[in-house]
Amino acid sequence: MSMRGGRSVGGAARADAEALKKQNASAPRIPHLFRRILALFRPHKIAISFTVAVVLVTAAISVIPPLLVESAFDVGLFPPEGPPNLEALGVIVGAMIGLYVVSAALGVWQAYLTATVGNSVMGALRVQLFQRLQAMELSFFTRTKTGVIQSRLQNDVGGVANALTNTVSSVLGNTVNVIAAFVAMVLISWQLTVVAIVLMPLLVIVQRRVGQVRARIAGQAQESLSDMSAITQETLSVSGMLLSKSFNRQQAEIERYSDANRTQIGLQVRQAMSGQGFFALVNIFMSSIPAVVYLCAGLLITGRLGDITAGAIVAFTTVQSRLLFPLTSLMRVALDLQTSGALFARIFEYLDLKPAITESPRAIDVAEAPGPLGRVRFEHVSFRYPDAAEESRPTLDDVSFTIDPGEFAAFVGPSGAGKTTISYLTARLYDATGGTVEFAGSDVRELTQGSVIDNIGIVSQETYLFHATIAENLRYAKPEATDAEIEVAARAANIHDTIAAFPEGYETTVGERGYRLSGGEKQRLAIARVLLKDPAVMLLDEATSALDSLSERVVQRALDTASQGRTTIAIAHRLSTIVGADRILVVDGGTIVEQGTHEQLLAAGGVYARMYREQTSGHSAP
Repeated sequence: MSMRGGRSVGGAARADAEALKKQNASAPRIPHLFRRILALFRPHKIAISFTVAVVLVTAAISVIPPLLVESAFDVGLFPPEGPPNLEALGVIVGAMIGLYVVSAALGVWQAYLTATVGNSVMGALRVQLFQRLQAMELSFFTRTKTGVIQSRLQNDVGGVANALTNTVSSVLGNTVNVIAAFVAMVLISWQLTVVAIVLMPLLVIVQRRVGQVRARIAGQAQESLSDMSAITQETLSVSGMLLSKSFNRQQAEIERYSDANRTQIGLQVRQAMSGQGFFALVNIFMSSIPAVVYLCAGLLITGRLGDITAGAIVAFTTVQSRLLFPLTSLMRVALDLQTSGALFARIFEYLDLKPAITESPRAIDVAEAPGPLGRVRFEHVSFRYPDAAEESRPTLDDVSFTIDPGEFAAFVGPSGAGKTTISYLTARLYDATGGTVEFAGSDVRELTQGSVIDNIGIVSQETYLFHATIAENLRYAKPEATDAEIEVAARAANIHDTIAAFPEGYETTVGERGYRLSGGEKQRLAIARVLLKDPAVMLLDEATSALDSLSERVVQRALDTASQGRTTIAIAHRLSTIVGADRILVVDGGTIVEQGTHEQLLAAGGVYARMYREQTSGHSAP
């Protein structure tokens, strides 16, 4: 979690700010963006076809009433032959009201269709994005803030909701309305039509420029929102609150959030105001047209420019006034599309991420592998983390070993030696840079990822529990597990009696990340969860590090029992927990420097013997 104060943290914050500025400078460039947006609607062809039909009918109907106005004046109210023709006027008025009713009903249906299609597309887009993130390798999440990922998934997808739900109907309906109104205006008076549209090209040019500005601001606003989401996720989690209260940094966090909030407010105001001047100009122009039309109509009535009736003038101004809303709507849609383009680009940028770990088309299930289930073999394996500097030494360098089924092998060594990396490569959370990692006699790259991980159980140093009940957390390993199976696993991990002592037993809610439980209780629940999975290979990464001495001995006995009949690979710092291992491999500087039993390594007097003496004598390793 990034905090104010502190030299290194301040430098990291400045680096993050500079990176954010560079990111804000330009939205991601996505080839064929518009084509890809249209492709999102492809699964909804039938619904869109109905929407298009309804829009066209509604648009056509909406143009008829203004044309009936001319008949109402020239035939019903002011007929050439004498007093008002009430019968004809009644028919015309009835037709107008009927058209309004039909148009309103079609409008409701259109709203339902567009809402259904738009929200379905948005939901599918959100699922695709979540699916892509699930496929990403572990290193992607170690270098990307959780809040930033959440912002892409929630804020960016939500930001394009209007474009997805309203664009099709708005563009079609308003385009038809504009074309129909234009045709009607020409039929009534081509001279007045020329006057009404002479300045339209200028408005289109201005609109395009305003749209570019709004798109740029929209991208900056979403990046700012991502930053706020990251701050919220970091500081309002249980871990974040505990850290800020421990160091009395609440006020600093409030200031940090306030700074980000002020940036967001400024960008939102700029985005809201960026098109207001343009639309004010449009409204002035469109509202002034009737006055100019009346002047030109006067010239026509006098016969200087042609001939026109009073009904034609009223009908023309009515049609022209109805042109204002669809034309303005089209321009707003164009601006919204340009604005949404930046958000779509951010979404597609994540959808286009390529997982570093992919499954071979010829991958086979572990059950089809030629070797015995539970055998793990490294052959001249080298590994360097993706974000490591090229000049730095590799994390692992030419590592080779074989662990047979049922063997209990322990990896020990100084911090940073590469022990945990070996467990990552075994489970194929990363791919080896060089050499081969084999599982059950096959290269893990030739096995399906699902079948590999189904046969491996991992208990990591950092226990993660969901904000759910104990039973739900355990069933995460085996959703179909019975209550009896859950109890057996809990007893094996020596946690059943503790759970039974809770008022709600296995229905006790553990809280966020299990904070209602002690460290030892959380660790034993994690072990029970893996035991419920019953994997062929168990990876224990400092599995007893959070336990006190008494709990450690209890859980260690449970692990010794659980390891019978399965391969167990333990990453250990406390050497007392692995003295009974079948084989101990000492890792130092990314290579295996010693291996053997506890007694053999003590007798050799090497790295292991020195580490053991330091721990048993109570001194820390240098």
